[in-house]
Parts: sequence; C-alpha cells; structure tokens
Amino acid sequence: MATGYVIDFSDRTMAQFFEEELDVDIDADVYRDEGDSKAKRLRCFLRKVDNLTAAKTLRALLNYRDISGFKGGGDQTNGLILTLIGRLEGRQSDQPSQPITPVRDRARLGELRDDLLAVWKKQPQERGVAFERFLKRAFDYYGLRARDGFRIRGEQIDGSFDLDGATYLLEAKWEANKTPAADLHTFEGKLSQKASWARGLFVSYVGFTDVGLHAFGRGKRTVCMSGQDFDEMFERIIPLDEIIRRKVRRAAETGDVLVPVRDMFP
Repeated sequence: MATGYVIDFSDRTMAQFFEEELDVDIDADVYRDEGDSKAKRLRCFLRKVDNLTAAKTLRALLNYRDISGFKGGGDQTNGLILTLIGRLEGRQSDQPSQPITPVRDRARLGELRDDLLAVWKKQPQERGVAFERFLKRAFDYYGLRARDGFRIRGEQIDGSFDLDGATYLLEAKWEANKTPAADLHTFEGKLSQKASWARGLFVSYVGFTDVGLHAFGRGKRTVCMSGQDFDEMFERIIPLDEIIRRKVRRAAETGDVLVPVRDMFP
C-alpha cells in the first residue's frame, strides 16, 4: 500500500467491495483523516475499528486477492499479515499483546524448525514420539491449546487441539514409507466414534501415497499435512493455524483431504 493502491481496486471497485463484504462505506469522511487515497483510507479505517473487524477486513482482502489472481506483496509479507490477523482475532494468547516483531517471529520459527530437524537425529524408534512433541510445541505457539497423546479403551490418540471452536484429533506419522489408505481409514474410523463436531488432522512427514489418497476418497472429516507443508510454512512464514484453516476450507469446497500449502497461498 506504499504507493496508495490497494490490490487492483479502483475507487469504485473498492467502495463496492467494502459495501458488499463488510457493509462499510469506505468513502465516508470519517475514513479520510489521513488523506483520500485508497491506501490512506484503508489505514484510517483499520486504526479506527475494533480488532475483530480489522481482522475480518484483512482476511476478506486476502481472500479477494487469492480469488482475483493478483500477484504482489511477497510470501513473507503475506505470512506476516496472516500472523497479524491471528493476533487481532485473539489467538496466540500466550504471547504478549504488542505489535508484530518480525525478527522475534523469525527467530521463534527458526527454533521450531530446528526442533523438527532434530527429529532426524533420533533413533528410528524414537522419531515418532519426538515428532508428536514437536507438533505440540508448534500448536501451542499458535495458541491452539494442544493436548498430549492419550489412550481411551485401548485406542491411541496422538493428541488434540482447538481451532475456531472445533476440536481436532491428531494422528502423527514419522515413518520411512508414505502413508497408505489403510492408515487414513483407521483414523477416520476413530473420528466416527467421537462427537459430530470433532475433526481430524493427519500429519505424515513423508507424505501420502497417491493411490492411498484416491482410495481414501473425498468428503471426509480428516485433513492432511505433510513435511513439505511444514517446509513451506517455515520458508514463507505462514502461521500454522491459518494453514489448517485453509485446508479445512478447501476440503469443504472441493472434498480434497490433502491440498498442499504451495497451492493454497499464491
């Protein structure tokens, strides 16, 4: 927005967007305190509204940008905007309330990335548990209230976390071979015995077989992540909670249980 532009909006299309998406008259004098350009009106609006409205606005703008195919901003800028949205929405409750500090964020993500790389140094039989511990640290960093693995009536659950009012059960795999359909069906079976609002996240570090994903089918309560998704997360500074949120939305829209991060964030 340094040039005064906002995405590819004209004055007319920006006014139309704010009216239709947010029921806001962005042309009103109250949002012209800092000037008349589109960027200055947007900045003024974001400073005057409450945090949840600001987050809703930024999320709507990012969604518009993705749908329109507009290219601009860069991966790291987009990741920082998503982090800001998370804080405005009240997540990361364990973090101090303060403006974004990219250096601090990059340093913390660097520590998480080192934790993940350290799993490789474990003995093969230790890697599964170490991977689960890494995931819990990552979930906790993004304020998802993670719980360690637990066993109920002989059934092992690798962990759970909360996101947007839904509880997710976790299945974590760190094995030499890609995950087949049988493991996905087993996990989906566990979900079917839980409350109707429970969802599932299946994380397989080496990924899933194409045959297995096809056999598993579409329209499930499970979404999937791979190690490649985590590589994208670290490289582009994309918040983990936003990745899961996008995967759930794509699953709702398309039925696909595995949509790579690289395909969701242009």
